[in-house]
Amino acid sequence: MSNRRIAILHLHDQGKRNCEIVRLLGVRGDMVSKTIKRFKEVGHAGDRPGRGRKRTVNTSQNRQIIKKRIQRNSLVSMRKIARETGMSRESVRNIAKNELGLKPYKLQKGQGLTQENKRVRLERCRQLKHRAAGTCWEKIVFSDEKLFNVEQSHNRQNDRIWSAQAPGNSFVVEHRQFPPSVLVWGGICASGKTPLVFFDQGVKLDKELYRSQILEAVVLPWALQHFGNDQWTFQQDSAPAHRAKMTQEWCTANFPDFISSAQWPPYSPDLNPMDYSVWSILQTRACSKPHKSLETLKQSLLREWDRISPEELRQITKNFKTRLGLCISAKGGHFEKT
Repeated sequence: MSNRRIAILHLHDQGKRNCEIVRLLGVRGDMVSKTIKRFKEVGHAGDRPGRGRKRTVNTSQNRQIIKKRIQRNSLVSMRKIARETGMSRESVRNIAKNELGLKPYKLQKGQGLTQENKRVRLERCRQLKHRAAGTCWEKIVFSDEKLFNVEQSHNRQNDRIWSAQAPGNSFVVEHRQFPPSVLVWGGICASGKTPLVFFDQGVKLDKELYRSQILEAVVLPWALQHFGNDQWTFQQDSAPAHRAKMTQEWCTANFPDFISSAQWPPYSPDLNPMDYSVWSILQTRACSKPHKSLETLKQSLLREWDRISPEELRQITKNFKTRLGLCISAKGGHFEKT
């Protein structure tokens, strides 16, 4: 509602004639007469009902069409609905988001979990949460292995290159079958990290090699130096070399505290800080470009391992307790959200 319209009606209420209102406000005579006529017809100074641009796309019928289409297949793309209905993709997206209250969620990969797996995960998460109570989580040494290769790390969803020219072969991330690779072992706690251990391609990490070159040669001397006489706990998953009877007995006999394969939740990379955070950090930072050899790959991994800050380590391991709570809330099921 314009200020001129209000002024016209104000003078009209004071008994001014139309010609006087025209002279006082400097407006056209037809505007004065139309404003007074509209006021007498609708009873207020606003617009008549139905004024403004009519909806041509965001209609009840189109909203129902889009709603039913998504209900039939929640994976359908907005582009496909737009093509089938003749609407623009932006209109379809706005209706789905603003009118239907829908949000897009990315599909995620996750471990296959049976009901029995979920039950065991729930039970063991509860036990671990009690075990990590207070500040006990700060002295848990989390460990794991991962295979790295010389190829460039590539995130198909998020990696983009801004360029004024159309992409050519220089924008292609090349991959080969069976690229040179190295198996890497590492361990972290809230206050530090072990040295990295490398096993070249073709070497099988069996229980003897795991015990002699990792547990005896790296973990035990590092922990004695790092923790001194303090109590600490060693964690590993249930890989064959880890759950072997000989390995379990050695850890029980030589470590002050040890999370056995019967105590660690099965199928749970989402609970191990090495899996849910550290390996991704190394993959992103050390493999942003392809490596010419395994030696340059190892050097890059060592450099980025050293660059993981104490603040990062503490936050990564602190998140372990949070994830235990989330897994318990999910009754042992998947809990990671996008």
